[in-house]
Amino acid sequence: MSDFPSLSGERIIKALRKQGFAVIRIRGSHHFLRHPDGRCTVVPVHRGETVGPGLLAQILRDCDLTREELRSML
Repeated sequence: MSDFPSLSGERIIKALRKQGFAVIRIRGSHHFLRHPDGRCTVVPVHRGETVGPGLLAQILRDCDLTREELRSML
C-alpha cells in the first residue's frame, strides 16, 4: 500500500493552481486545466469522492509532475 493520501478533485486542482495551472473550462464535472507552457489535463470533481490511483497517475503524467512535487504543493 502507498502512503500517499487520497485526494479529491478539488484538492488536486488547488495544488495544480499553485504550480501555475488554470481552469480553462468546465464540462459537467470535468475541469480542464492548462499551464502557460502548454501542458494540460482533466480533473473530475465529484462531491464526496476521491480520485483513484490510476487517474491520479495519468494526471501527474499529463502535468509532468512527480508524486513528491504534488505532495509538496498540498
